[in-house]
Amino acid sequence: MTDQNADISQRKLDHIDLCAEDEVEYRGKTTLLEEVELLHDSLPELSIDAIDLSVSVMGKTLAAPLLITGMTGGAERAREINETLARVAQELGIAFGVGSQRAMMKHAELADTYQVREVAPDILLFGNVGAVQAAESSTAEIEDLVGGIGADALCVHLNPGQEMIQPEGDRDFRGCVDGLARLVDELSVPVIAKETGCGLSPAALDKIASTGVEWVDTSGAGGTTWVGVETLRTSPEKATIGEMFWDWGVPTGAAISFAKARNLNVIGSGGLRTGLDCARAIALGADIAGMALPWLKAAFHEGHDAAMQFGRTTIQALRVACLLTGSASIAELQEAPRVLGPNLRRWTEARADQVSPRH
Repeated sequence: MTDQNADISQRKLDHIDLCAEDEVEYRGKTTLLEEVELLHDSLPELSIDAIDLSVSVMGKTLAAPLLITGMTGGAERAREINETLARVAQELGIAFGVGSQRAMMKHAELADTYQVREVAPDILLFGNVGAVQAAESSTAEIEDLVGGIGADALCVHLNPGQEMIQPEGDRDFRGCVDGLARLVDELSVPVIAKETGCGLSPAALDKIASTGVEWVDTSGAGGTTWVGVETLRTSPEKATIGEMFWDWGVPTGAAISFAKARNLNVIGSGGLRTGLDCARAIALGADIAGMALPWLKAAFHEGHDAAMQFGRTTIQALRVACLLTGSASIAELQEAPRVLGPNLRRWTEARADQVSPRH
């Protein structure tokens, strides 16, 4: 393994170890999903076994509206985690995403750490590349990343907060909007604009919508903070800044609301930890719910069986939430009566035109 490969692989291993074993979540700010109260129906007139959780996404049918969001790749341990979780996704009939394929782009010999089709031939699979790399690369190079793992769609991740603290991070984010627009026009699969823990604001969503992107992954504040992850592994000077911005971002509940108000298709993610969180995100407007950290911890510490058990429990809790709101399907859950708490309402009343345009 070359020194550059070793550096990339070590960074991926650092990320896995910190997320699985350290305190990397927001300290004060929450997702605000706890402020989404679903009204209880004491006479649901439903059989829980007859509730239909299936949804159609990008031409594939999911047994439940769940995504194991992209986390890792680029190292042997990452390959094992990807294979474990992709196998679980195949067995549960849910979607799965790989982590950033930047390592694969730079070093083709690391491609096998992202390969999951052999164990998960039928899943809805998302590739992953950074917005800066997407802007700097040709469409043909990005197409190779998609085709190289048999992805059904590509997440283009937006992570300036993380990059500011990461020792090896990008510093120039010019051209990313144009890069997104080009990929929407030229790539063979759908493009998903995905945040990485800091959420999506109205201004960012308006820029995303202008590119023609139809799907966003909110990855809002309140769960894992990638500013925090990088703070734990960066230089002392950058760590000081990282501490200041540890809780930076738009809460998940607000980001879902902002995206839905713009008629975008929404993957609600960022700090979801249970099936009830998933139900709240869907009732707020998400089309599917994404989670990362709970899946990673299950696979990292206990393997396939623990990840499967977490998945089954999550799906059952989502089914119970449907029953208790009188929702026979996910479409009905999206319309279920709800009461929003004051902090979430305060956030969702924020509008893009309250910010002076700079672009």
